[in-house]
Amino acid sequence: MKILVLNCGSSSIKYQFIDTDKKLLMAKGQVERIGMASAVLKHTPHNGETIRIVGEILDHTIAIEYVVAVLLSPNHGVIKDKSEIDAVGHRVVHGGETFSGSVLITDHVMKALNENIELAPLHNPPNIKGIQAAKALLKDTPQCGVFDTSFHSHMPAHAYLYGIPYQLYKKYKIRRYGFHGTSHRFVSERAAAMLNKPIEELKIITAHLGNGGSMAAVNGGISIDTTMGFTPLEGLLMGTRCGDMDPSVILYIMGKEELSLMEANTLMNKHSGLIGISGESSDMREVEEAFMAGNKKAINAFNVFNYRIKKYVGAYTAAMGGLDALVFTGGIGENSPMVRKAVCENMSFLGINLDLELNENAKDEMDLATPDSKVKILRIPTNEELVIALDTEQIVNEELAKQK
Repeated sequence: MKILVLNCGSSSIKYQFIDTDKKLLMAKGQVERIGMASAVLKHTPHNGETIRIVGEILDHTIAIEYVVAVLLSPNHGVIKDKSEIDAVGHRVVHGGETFSGSVLITDHVMKALNENIELAPLHNPPNIKGIQAAKALLKDTPQCGVFDTSFHSHMPAHAYLYGIPYQLYKKYKIRRYGFHGTSHRFVSERAAAMLNKPIEELKIITAHLGNGGSMAAVNGGISIDTTMGFTPLEGLLMGTRCGDMDPSVILYIMGKEELSLMEANTLMNKHSGLIGISGESSDMREVEEAFMAGNKKAINAFNVFNYRIKKYVGAYTAAMGGLDALVFTGGIGENSPMVRKAVCENMSFLGINLDLELNENAKDEMDLATPDSKVKILRIPTNEELVIALDTEQIVNEELAKQK
């Protein structure tokens, strides 16, 4: 089955076109600066060179028209007719408590997505725009939604409830939801495959470390806890997000600096984290360079970043009553030997022993643990788009089976 995977932001669309039968990425690209006359589409076909198209792309409908047109292009395309697009899989950030798995997009689902906008006001509206645009352009093509939150939807109440009056949870659905679910799911399943053991028998900690970062405790294939919470702000220190913090701190700053709610939200989400502490950059590569040069603020930022991860490794090992594998993924997790080394340092008491030479030369899927390490230390490149494509394929096949 050939699946078009769409990840729609407020002014951008990332896409991949995947043949699920062959597990082949046929084409990928993104549209940037939607709503402007100088919008850009970058498109890379399988075994082809990247092309760049500049034009006036005023909304998501026109953007998706461009995407379909370039997939059909005689020179740069990979299909001859849009009927070859068997289904569209949409990344949707927030499913709330409504969705515990991926779904076929129906009018009922669209109603529920709109009801969840309040939980993800920055992400769900463009996700919905993308779905509406794809439905308008590809009228007879099945559309499916795959949610960032659904992998974490089976967390026990003691993991997702906050210490606030229970009626506020019931009234406003204030709870831990967690995000990056497709990534945590993909790499935990790949970890089980690498260990050649049923995932139901494994205790795995997955660390998705990028500009945004989160960790999950995956016990028997189920996410029983995760670091991000009601929003993606909680948990680890990130590129521009503060992560865990005493809530009184922001109230204190708001009073001292006379910040509005919007300004306080921007402070915590856009000006904190690595960039906030280091004053250098939100990019870990640049923070590491400043660290090596002896920059004290960069050293602090680097150390706080890794200390938070180390604390959660300990906490999640305790929560699961053991640990079989620690997985590093995401842009930083996959590409920073310094971070992996710092996280695994002095962790032999938990059975975590990193092979320093393997760590420095890591590539693709690898076990970076020493032979005597009780815990496997795995580098696994994530593939969230493949998860979306495979879920979409399964849902469409199930729907076709019902119609027979």
